[in-house]
Amino acid sequence: MVVSKSWTMVKHFEGVPKLEDFKLIEKELPPLEDGEVLLESVFWSVDPYMRPYSKTALKEGDVMMGTQVARVTESKNPSFTVGDYYVAQSGWTTHFISDGKKLRALPSNWPESLPRSLALGAVGMPGVTAYIGLKQICDPKPGEVLLVNSAAGAVGTIVGQIAKIKGCKVVGSAGSDDKVAYLKSIGFDEAFNYKTVGSLEEALKKASPEGYDCYFEHVGGKFADAAHQQMKDFGRIAVCGCISMYNDTIPQTG
Repeated sequence: MVVSKSWTMVKHFEGVPKLEDFKLIEKELPPLEDGEVLLESVFWSVDPYMRPYSKTALKEGDVMMGTQVARVTESKNPSFTVGDYYVAQSGWTTHFISDGKKLRALPSNWPESLPRSLALGAVGMPGVTAYIGLKQICDPKPGEVLLVNSAAGAVGTIVGQIAKIKGCKVVGSAGSDDKVAYLKSIGFDEAFNYKTVGSLEEALKKASPEGYDCYFEHVGGKFADAAHQQMKDFGRIAVCGCISMYNDTIPQTG
């Protein structure tokens, strides 16, 4: 007998999500039928997109959305072997049954030295988001200056490192001094704590007096207003998200 534990969303969020918006439930899973596999979640994702998407994608009482890396623990499907790892989108649940159609296999030669959680990060959705947004929209050239906010996040860190590989000067903002130090450690040329600077405008000018060619947007709101004024002519902006606004109960103006 396998008991699955799942976090459900008992009511739609108002403002910042609270613990009482969730409920942990347990459910005994039935025996496998032919063609099915049983998987155990090893890692779950907790991503900013879940906040706005949950309003339309989930009903109250549904298992909270999310992606996981999961390991096959039992199989009645010849295409799936016990012990293999897959990426699935079955939400915040410890165990689940699948027919295999929506499972994406991790490479069989995945290096043991690398954590499989990277399949939810640098080599998963955040990494693809960073690569596509930067390459197809910003298309940075050597010597150009790129700004990325929420730079210590799963997407921002990849954006900055790809831009450095392409020969750009990279400026990042984050919400703590520890995060700023981390950005410097992975190669960002300039980084600042947006919570402690006296003026966003002055911080942006100090980091790049000549302005910015590319801007990878995660935050929106007042940060976006300040950054837009610092863009060079014919600059490019990739809008990935507006996380500062996701929990607003009253729309921002500006």
